[in-house]
Amino acid sequence: MSREMLQLAEALASEKNVESEVVFEALEFALSVAAKKKADREHMDVRVSIDRDTGEYHTFRRWLIVADEDYTYPDTQKTIEEIQEEFPDSPLQIGEYYEEELENVAFGRQAAQTAKQIILQRIRDAEREQILQEFLARREDVVMGTVKRVERHGIIVEIGRLDALIPRDQCIPRENFRSGDRIRALFVRVEEIGQSGRKQVILSRSSREFLAKLFEQEVPEIADGLLEIREAARDPGHRAKIAVKANDQRIDPQGTCIGVRGSRVNAVTNEIGGERIDVVLWSPDTAQFVINALSPAEVSRIVIDEDNHAVDVIVAEDQLAPAIGRGGQNVRLAADLTGWQLNIMTVEEAEERHAAEDAAIRSLFTEHLNVDEETADVLVQEGFATLEEIAYVPSEELVEIGFDDATVDTLRGRARDAILSLAMAQEEKLEGIDENLRTLEGMDDDMLRDLAQAGVTTRDDLAELAVDELIEITGVETGEAEKIILAARAHWFENNEQ
Repeated sequence: MSREMLQLAEALASEKNVESEVVFEALEFALSVAAKKKADREHMDVRVSIDRDTGEYHTFRRWLIVADEDYTYPDTQKTIEEIQEEFPDSPLQIGEYYEEELENVAFGRQAAQTAKQIILQRIRDAEREQILQEFLARREDVVMGTVKRVERHGIIVEIGRLDALIPRDQCIPRENFRSGDRIRALFVRVEEIGQSGRKQVILSRSSREFLAKLFEQEVPEIADGLLEIREAARDPGHRAKIAVKANDQRIDPQGTCIGVRGSRVNAVTNEIGGERIDVVLWSPDTAQFVINALSPAEVSRIVIDEDNHAVDVIVAEDQLAPAIGRGGQNVRLAADLTGWQLNIMTVEEAEERHAAEDAAIRSLFTEHLNVDEETADVLVQEGFATLEEIAYVPSEELVEIGFDDATVDTLRGRARDAILSLAMAQEEKLEGIDENLRTLEGMDDDMLRDLAQAGVTTRDDLAELAVDELIEITGVETGEAEKIILAARAHWFENNEQ
C-alpha cells in the first residue's frame, strides 16, 4: 500500500469527521475480502494487519481453536488435539486463534473499489454512531423533533441529525401527524436493527413516564423537589390519573399541578391529544389512596383483603356508574394507579354478600362446634371466622365476650377436634384420587385437595371441567388453568389417533 493511499485514508477520515482507525479497519476488511476471492475460499477466515505508520500490511489465514466435540467448520476451526500434535510446545488454548501468513494480495482496481464502498459504509456507520452518542450525552428525557415521515410501523422523527422512531404501539391512538409537524416524545431505549448492528432510537408518546415528564416540565415545584408524582396510570388518548404528594406542607399538590384556571394540566392535555387527566392525592394509607384514586366517585366504605391483594369498594347506587366509568375506565385506571384489585359494588350488594358470608360462618360453627345459632351469632359478631381462630385464640378473649371458663374450654376442644376431623377427611379424599390425576403436569398437593373437595378425583373429571370452573375451584391463573386442562385432555386425542 502506497504512502499516497495512507494520505487518502487520513484525508477521508478528516473530511467525514471520523477516526482514522475507522478507515484503516475498512481497508483491512477490503483486503481480507480480496484475499478470500483470490483463494476462491469464501468461508475461510482472513485477517489483514496494516502498519499505521508505513502502510505495509500482512495477510494471515486463521483458525479458531475449539474442543473436539465442538469441531464443525474445517475452513475456520482446528481442534486443540490437532494443535498439540503439530506444535507440542504451542501455548495456544481453546478460544484462541492459530494463524498462517499468506501472500499479500495486490491492491488492484477491484480491491480499491471494494475498499471505497466499505470505507464509505463504515464512515456512514461511524457518523451515525457519533450522532447517537452526542444525542445520548445530552441525557434528554423528553425530546422535541420534526416528523420526517409517517410509515405503517410508526413515525420517523428527525431530532437534529438523528432519526428516531415512535413505534405504532407507542403512539397515541387517533393522533394524526404529517411531515414537518413538530412533535414531543419520551426517549425510551436504543435497540439494534436485526443483525446489521445498526441502532435505532425508540421514542414513546403513550407511556405513563411521558405523562410524568410533561408534568415535570410544566410544574417547576416538581423539579425543585417541593412535590412529586408518585404514581401514574394512562389509557392513552382517553384518560389518565396521576397521584401527587407534597414534600412541603405549605403546598397544595393538586392545585399546583392543575395551575391557575387549569393552565398547567391543560398544557399537558393539549400535548397528548386532549387526554383527560385526573390529579389525585397520594396517600401511604391504602384505604385513603383507593378512595382518592376513584375520584370523582364518592366511596361509602371499603374492605381490604390483604391475602388476595384486593379491595372491595362499596358505593351508593347513584355513584356506581362514575366509580366504574365508561367501559370500566375509571376503576381500571384506579386499580393500575394503586396496584390493588378493586371490586366495585353497591351498598345493597355488599350487605347481601356480607349476610351470605356470615350465614356460611354461622353454619360452620353450628355444625362443627355443636352450638346453637345464638352462640354462633355471638362468635360471628365478635369477628371470629374460622375454627382455627376459636381453637387457638387466647382463652381470655373468649371470656371477655361473656363465656364462662367451662364453655371456653368446651368450644376450644370441639374446634380442635373438628380441625383434626376435617384434615383426616381431606386426606381420605386425597387417597381416593386417581394416580393419573396425581402425576398430571402442573399438579400440586394444594390443588389436589381443592379438586378432591369438589369431587374431582380422576383425570377425566378434570378434563370435563371448563377453565372458569377450574379457576373457581383452585384459584389458579387463567393461563395455568388452560395448560392443566389441556394436559388432562391430551389422552383423549392420543386415543383418537390410534
